[in-house]
Amino acid sequence: MSKKINIKQGDLVKVISGENRGSEGKVLAVDRKKNRVTVEKVNVVSKHTKPNSENPEGGIVEQEAGIHISNVMLISAKGPSRVGRKADDKGKLVRYFKKTGEVVK
Repeated sequence: MSKKINIKQGDLVKVISGENRGSEGKVLAVDRKKNRVTVEKVNVVSKHTKPNSENPEGGIVEQEAGIHISNVMLISAKGPSRVGRKADDKGKLVRYFKKTGEVVK
């Protein structure tokens, strides 16, 4: 059984610790098994690749690497905020910002 994750693909997040602290970006991918997220233009690493159909010359390619999910925080209108879950009017669970109380879109 995997832990509930409050961050989803497409969310706007801020890095709160580590080398890229203070950076903001959109979540590109979430790895639930490893508890990691890939954030746009954050934690960019150089990767050596062999020639293939996409990159016929091969060489060094820069791409985003994963960050542990505990090192990022969702951003609300008033800044970074923790996220909770509550039932809405129809009984469906929704995510909400604990700082402002507004529902995450």
